[in-house]
Amino acid sequence: MAADDAGRDGARAELRALVGQVRTNLASRQRAGLMGVPRTPTRPSARKAAAGVSGSATAAPATPSTTTVASLGLDDAPAGRPTGAQGLTVVRDELGDCQRCKLAPTRKNLVFGVGNPKAHLVFVGEAPGADEDAQGEPFVGKAGQLLTKMIEAMGYARQDVYICNILKCRPPGNRNPEPDEIAQCEPFLKGQLAALRPRVIVALGKFAAQCLLRDDTPISRLRGTFRSYEGIQLMPTFHPAYLLRDPTKKKEAWEDLKAVNAALKRLGLEPPGAAAG
Repeated sequence: MAADDAGRDGARAELRALVGQVRTNLASRQRAGLMGVPRTPTRPSARKAAAGVSGSATAAPATPSTTTVASLGLDDAPAGRPTGAQGLTVVRDELGDCQRCKLAPTRKNLVFGVGNPKAHLVFVGEAPGADEDAQGEPFVGKAGQLLTKMIEAMGYARQDVYICNILKCRPPGNRNPEPDEIAQCEPFLKGQLAALRPRVIVALGKFAAQCLLRDDTPISRLRGTFRSYEGIQLMPTFHPAYLLRDPTKKKEAWEDLKAVNAALKRLGLEPPGAAAG
């Protein structure tokens, strides 16, 4: 009975602390590096595990915690929140050796993101595949090689843009992301985008587009038309993996990317390769 009472008291104290954090969002972020994710007591080494670009699943499993946009402090986007490389480091640090969903035990590496921390163009996919899981970097397999060619055709190099996924862990067998997995990872994607503050986002495939837009319209109908994500222009287009399966859609995807370049040009942003061309 004493142990039960102690557990209930601990839960109440934890709840009171969380409510206090939400109510004093800005102050909490200032005290904790401007952004915070409630930590579970069973993950004391999360900050140490976050030192690298990718994390391993070899740590002892922790009790999953619920991460929300509010808990990351992204709902009001204060002007003082760090951006660029510093902002991405904060988000990566908070992600830690993530054990928040059922994908953690089967992954080899966390796949956070790669590219220019000051990029004005960001590509968002759905989840890592086998090659990405092995290397800890997004879009390095066959679909990634095609994406690199698409980026280069626009006049950019991979290091000029930023590339990430909704999920940071590979779903077993490359199955589709599931709602509970997206719910746990989405706040970190939002954190990345808030740190990057790109001018245009390209959503690759239906899961990326539907997640960011909160719209279940098929990608075949979403693509080709700019939408808005928190004031940022977002172009949905086909995922490179789909283009490998159906090369006849490459022309449509290229039209989407040309529209992205045109939108950036209207903002006074030319691709680095334009000068050479």
